[in-house]
Amino acid sequence: MYRWIVFALTPLTLFSLDISIDTAKDQFVQYSTLHIQESSPFRCEALYDDFHETKQVVCAFDKKPSKEIKNLQNDFFTIDTFIKKGLFFLSVKPKYKMKLFANVFDLTKDEAVFSAKIFRSDQWFVIGYKEKMPMIKTETRSQIALNFPVYLTKDQLPYVGSLDIEGKPVFIKKVEDVSGYIKVKKYFQEKNYEKCLEITQEILEKYPNTLFKAELLYYQTKIYQHLKDYDNVAASAKVFLHDFSADENVAEVLSLIAYAYGKMGMYSDSDYFFDRLFSEHANSRFAKMGLVYKGELEEESGGTKKAEEHYKKALHATKDVDVAVVAAYHLANMKLDSQPKEAGAYLEKIIWAKPLFFKEDLFGSIKLAKNLAEHSQYKVASDIAAVLLAQLNPTYDEYEEVLALKGFYLAHTSKKKEALEVLNKYLKKFPDGDYLAKVEEAKDQLFFDIEDLNSSVKLAHFNKLIEEYKDEDIVQKALYEKAKVYNELGAYDKTLAMQGELEKLDQDLYGGVEDIIHNAAIGAMQKSLEVKNCENVLTISSENNVTLSDKWDDGIYKCAMKGGDFQLAKQMILKNMDHKDMKLKELWLYRYIKVNFAIGNYQDTLDAAKDLIAMIELDKNSQYKDVYRTLFDTYARLENQDGMIRSIAKIEEIFQDSYKDLGRFAKMVAVGSEKKDDTMIIKYGKKIYDVQQKTSSHAQSPYVEFSLYQAYMNKQEYEKALEVIRSLDNFTLKNEDRARQNYLLGSVYAKLWRDQEAQEAYDAAIKADPKSAWAKLAQSAKSL
Repeated sequence: MYRWIVFALTPLTLFSLDISIDTAKDQFVQYSTLHIQESSPFRCEALYDDFHETKQVVCAFDKKPSKEIKNLQNDFFTIDTFIKKGLFFLSVKPKYKMKLFANVFDLTKDEAVFSAKIFRSDQWFVIGYKEKMPMIKTETRSQIALNFPVYLTKDQLPYVGSLDIEGKPVFIKKVEDVSGYIKVKKYFQEKNYEKCLEITQEILEKYPNTLFKAELLYYQTKIYQHLKDYDNVAASAKVFLHDFSADENVAEVLSLIAYAYGKMGMYSDSDYFFDRLFSEHANSRFAKMGLVYKGELEEESGGTKKAEEHYKKALHATKDVDVAVVAAYHLANMKLDSQPKEAGAYLEKIIWAKPLFFKEDLFGSIKLAKNLAEHSQYKVASDIAAVLLAQLNPTYDEYEEVLALKGFYLAHTSKKKEALEVLNKYLKKFPDGDYLAKVEEAKDQLFFDIEDLNSSVKLAHFNKLIEEYKDEDIVQKALYEKAKVYNELGAYDKTLAMQGELEKLDQDLYGGVEDIIHNAAIGAMQKSLEVKNCENVLTISSENNVTLSDKWDDGIYKCAMKGGDFQLAKQMILKNMDHKDMKLKELWLYRYIKVNFAIGNYQDTLDAAKDLIAMIELDKNSQYKDVYRTLFDTYARLENQDGMIRSIAKIEEIFQDSYKDLGRFAKMVAVGSEKKDDTMIIKYGKKIYDVQQKTSSHAQSPYVEFSLYQAYMNKQEYEKALEVIRSLDNFTLKNEDRARQNYLLGSVYAKLWRDQEAQEAYDAAIKADPKSAWAKLAQSAKSL
């Protein structure tokens, strides 16, 4: 027997996991058992293959071990571990077969056992075997059978419960609402809102007069708030306020219903409940939270000035840390773009008052730190990274990124020495990390006091000055001159690589930095266009406000379309839409159509397409004829069936039955099905059918064959229906589709009075997928 015991210390709990594997024999046949045990209940789930055999067992734990657990295996199991989205998972895969069991009964204590569907247990067993499960006999039982418990006690004395004063039994109804209420609180605390809501609704339905009705309605309202189901927030809150107007939670419920009505756009109702909250519960913390909610609603509707007033009022009026933190966070986000320093000041207050706040939304906090850095608020960004690191350990997926970010941001502050320590720590912990190159670069810059660009004629000499001197003026001069030389040599990409450093130079001492960068951006963009390096073109365009002469518009457009930068592509188009040369006008109008379709401006696409068609209609050799295809696709997106019918006719006229248009023909089949127009279905279905037969490509099968078959059947063209449905014989179909094909084949044989073949087709349908609806229809058809 092998046994592993894992201990991991987290900030709040001790995680002890016991995994043991035993091997034994039953009637000379070897089998193995896996026992997984933890101090608190956890969830295990068996995953099955198509034959209902267990292909994997996955167990999830809320806590993570501090040390890595090595992968385990024996002749029957392979056991792996991994961490995903903050959860620790144990995966068990069989080498032959296996079965999962929960151990929820203690036979030394429990008097009865019974069969139950268990989701969470502190002990789970997995039995691994080759063919037949040892020791356990499995029997299929009826779904309507009763499940009686098995009593284990040998002697049970007669028992009479409580008696009243006359000696008669007193029947006390089991108070299941008590245990249910306790579960509600537990699941709410665990943020399992769906389960919490399910139990709450079940108790309120079973026990409408429960003593816990006020608390349950209160929790139900809060759950809907977390689920952003504002209609139900309002509905639940109204019942609570009507039935429990003196409850201690009225203030909070008023804040929630007011916010919910605001989110639904019912502002008069929202204002009514806000007024009640502010007048009846002025001293409550939820009155201050109500100001935050009101600020959010104002901000969403564009009233930023009023929103700021509400946030500030809540921040200055409250003594509650949680309310103050939320208000400050909103103010920081409002100010980040326009007044980043003020935004940073609000965030520093949160860091001081409640650093744990940032871990509540780890991804959002990392994004916030990056946004702060983009606004040069490196100190605050590094402080946020620092408080996150204090709450994470190296097992977290985000730990590596946050550690690197802290080093990057500190490098831009006065804390150069601390930045170097952090970057060295990263290199030690993650020698092959994702941010290795950036960390090494940041570290190199720190060694040179990271101040930026300038010096003389030879680049080697400038590099030597940068490496050897720590004097800030010499380093800046070396970098500045280095950038000028790069531009003179046409090494524009190298100048742009120094852009961040150049922009930090003292503009009073080193004028013309903007011109150096701008000229480098123009030169680099032109060079990239010449060699069709579109990735570089788009990067330069997004990072620099560069305007090139008209001769570059065509190249910029092509790169923008290739890289999916439709806004840049549209800018180029709009510059050339009024071209006097008709050929160029057609070209740019055609491109305008393509871009608008790509970004979903369908009305503009239609208008422009009609204009282009008017221009090229008489030109039989126009290269823009496929505008009709774009026109059709636009009508399809808009679900304009009349437009689709008009434009598909033009496509047929110009392109005949092109393989490129099979998808469009399939859409016309769908239109025909919706209109119940069998003629249309046959027309376009036959086109698809014929093209697919010629090209041996069957992208639209079996959809088109089924549709075409039904249309022929409706028109009583049974021989044609038979040909189409039999064409699927040589295709690889899903079981259900094969069952459908054979049933339809049987149906058309029956219509043709070919009863023996019909019976054979029905049998094939049943065999292909016995549980499918088509098999049942086939069975019914056989009995007729």
